[in-house]
Amino acid sequence: MSRPAQDTAAAPAAPATPSTALDSGRTDSGSGEPLMLQARGVRKSFGQLEVLRGIDMDVAAGEVVVLLGPSGSGKSTFLRCINHLEAPDGGSIHVAGELMGYRRHKGRVHHLRPREVTRQRRDIGMVFQHFNLFPHQTVLQNVIEAPVGVLRRPKTEARERAHELLCRVGLSDKAAAYPRQLSGGQQQRVAIARALAMRPKLMLFDEPTSALDPELVGEVLETMRDLVRDGLTMVVVTHEIAFAKEAADRVIFMDEGRVLESGPPSVLDRPSNPRTQAFLKRFL
Repeated sequence: MSRPAQDTAAAPAAPATPSTALDSGRTDSGSGEPLMLQARGVRKSFGQLEVLRGIDMDVAAGEVVVLLGPSGSGKSTFLRCINHLEAPDGGSIHVAGELMGYRRHKGRVHHLRPREVTRQRRDIGMVFQHFNLFPHQTVLQNVIEAPVGVLRRPKTEARERAHELLCRVGLSDKAAAYPRQLSGGQQQRVAIARALAMRPKLMLFDEPTSALDPELVGEVLETMRDLVRDGLTMVVVTHEIAFAKEAADRVIFMDEGRVLESGPPSVLDRPSNPRTQAFLKRFL
């Protein structure tokens, strides 16, 4: 995008030809590049509202993909399906070759147990729109929480790594501060450091600048540009068109739960789909 056999009836229907490239042992995109993310036929509904209508997407290792589209197009829901914060109703998602949220056994699909899903999420970092920092913990405590509590890293090692990451995001002097003492841009950079502390293979960003005052957007985008330069695989939901043109390897436009257009950043200057053209006019 695994629970015991008795949960099979509750699992989403497996696609007729599930993720054949990875299931057959193939781990490249056809050009020889290894795949970090492979989605096939991903569907998701909330009640009668169909939010995702069969999303297919490949992301190579080291690739930066930006998802654009109007609010309600399914971008954020798709991100949440990748790390199984939302369970897809159909289709499959593989991250680094591993089927997310389910396992196949004797031709049937079974839910993973919650602790197994948690294990899968260790390889996926996610930065949310509203930071989600623990308000009662200092910046340093926020960053070391998961490495110590989930990965069982020694606190000394986790603190050393946390200080390195806070330096990397320009907050080396804020380790003892609490979130309420930071600006929105600083809190978001702490959230990025916290995600990186788990050494993820894939980073997901869900509109990381949309809750920030305009003057604070630049500092977060610059931190993300540093990650791009480091070669981290990233899927970014954003309305920052300039960032997409500058940092993305590929831009994907979504609307009404479907992928309408995909291509290099130059597609933003010459979109072929009328819906993409209408959307981008708002930013010109």
